[in-house]
Amino acid sequence: HSGYELSVTGIKVVSIAQEYPITKKDHGTDFLMDYRHLWLRSRKQFAILSIRAEITKACRDFLDGRGFTLIESPIITPSTCEGTSDLFEIDYFGRKAYLSQTGQLYAEAAAMAFGKVYTFGPTFRAEKSKTRRHLNEFWMLEPEVAFYNQDDNMKLQEDMIEFAVQKVLENRKYELKLLERDVTGLEKIKAPFPRITYTKAIQMLQEHGDDIKWGDDFGAPHEIYLSEQFEGKPVFVTNYPKKCKAFYMEPDADEPDTVKCDDLLYPGFGEIIGGSERIHDLDLLLSRIKEEKLPQEIYEWYIDLRRYGSVPHSGFGLGIERLVTCVCGIDHLREAIPFARTLNRVTP
Repeated sequence: HSGYELSVTGIKVVSIAQEYPITKKDHGTDFLMDYRHLWLRSRKQFAILSIRAEITKACRDFLDGRGFTLIESPIITPSTCEGTSDLFEIDYFGRKAYLSQTGQLYAEAAAMAFGKVYTFGPTFRAEKSKTRRHLNEFWMLEPEVAFYNQDDNMKLQEDMIEFAVQKVLENRKYELKLLERDVTGLEKIKAPFPRITYTKAIQMLQEHGDDIKWGDDFGAPHEIYLSEQFEGKPVFVTNYPKKCKAFYMEPDADEPDTVKCDDLLYPGFGEIIGGSERIHDLDLLLSRIKEEKLPQEIYEWYIDLRRYGSVPHSGFGLGIERLVTCVCGIDHLREAIPFARTLNRVTP
């Protein structure tokens, strides 16, 4: 390419800038996050957020292309899906309400009307966590499909992840180069992904020397170890113990102590997706709500979805920032969203 030649006929000063606070020297993360509104102008942040836009577009294009309908779920909700802890409670004209943890329950309602739906929006968790894998406000993409079993559900997940990663490789070469990203790992993200049961995963961790027993939930180090055992491919871990998972998950008839669910672990990072087949039987759902000691009256509308006719259905939630972090090869979710909200940060 020969490039361009410019002939200057005049200069107009648009704005006179003061001394820029972000210099070429190394700055601490807290300093850069204080100036996040300016840090966005750096080439690295430009690249990350451009790739985020590509991933978001790719996931939506993938679902839209398969006949899914986008459903907007409310951000102010009367109930919780994942459990009553870690909620941002608000005063809603004298009543208790909460910032949404998930759009899933509403997606289930819509799936009974449309068949194939997804929600996409901000999600809030009041977790007092300081890990690189957590934000208090993040974005979730949550498909829900009538008549899908758990195998169908995992097939949808792996196809969507492959599609999104391939779109980044095709359309964001410049941004990947800015990040000095080695793309050989990304090129391995091709379906089908390997699958292991939770029981097998526990065995692998015990053989690795981890102090963990059946029934324990995985921590980040466990997930990272498991994720790195499959030649650079993400891995599904299925059939977690019922007590580790949410009340709405369908128990496995062959292993009644487990549920038909999966976590998708991305190499070197861990969980980026959680999915499951949902309970569609009214009596079973009522018994699980009672087992978990949840207030049934708050869930009456959700129970109605079973009272007045339901079908088997499945779905999952993808944390957009987690996938962006993995694809970009960065260390922390805070750079994968324009303005991060963490335990000690609510500005800018």
